[in-house]
Amino acid sequence: MNADAQPALGWCAREVEEELPELRLLLVEAQVGTERSPTGGSPPEIQSRLRELSNRFRGAQAVGVRREPVPAAYRVFFRHIGLDPDVVRTPIEVAILERMLHGGFLSGGLLEDVLRIALVDTGVPVWALDSETVDGPLGIRVSSEGEPLGRGARAPLMPAGRLVVADASAALAILFGELAPGHEPQGGTRRLELFAVQVAGVPALYVEEALWTCRLALEQV
Repeated sequence: MNADAQPALGWCAREVEEELPELRLLLVEAQVGTERSPTGGSPPEIQSRLRELSNRFRGAQAVGVRREPVPAAYRVFFRHIGLDPDVVRTPIEVAILERMLHGGFLSGGLLEDVLRIALVDTGVPVWALDSETVDGPLGIRVSSEGEPLGRGARAPLMPAGRLVVADASAALAILFGELAPGHEPQGGTRRLELFAVQVAGVPALYVEEALWTCRLALEQV
């Protein structure tokens, strides 16, 4: 990764840092190429890459993904925070299951495809927010009782104790879960805030590579 593209490190609330000292949030801003919409169709080179990945993950390779070091580390983390990874699947296992069900990784639009390619290549999930809806640096904290997820009128209310990705004034995503309504990238979004979660057992290099893969693909379309 180029020196000027090193991810920024998000903040972490003290109580979270004490409980999960190896949890990290890494951030990169990406500018979508002027010829494309993040929710529009993918160019041929992105769709070709999806087909290549579909061919790589067949049968035994797909079944064995969860035993690889990076996917296994996320499974361990899920258990540590009270999620059963056999019920609430990790992002890479969701992607591989969809590949097996559909016979391949189906194109879902530029941004979705780019995020999926980075995930399948590295095992590290990446999420994207519309930068215009983010108020200050992102970090990880715990939700409070009845706190809304996002700042919009459609924001659902959360129970206390959920790990969330938040900015200075609101929770914008459930950790490893849904984004806040109104903060997802839209068709006209030009700047994206990309974030990835590093847990114990996942080398920083993999997380950086996942973010770099997304940024490059989005800026060069």
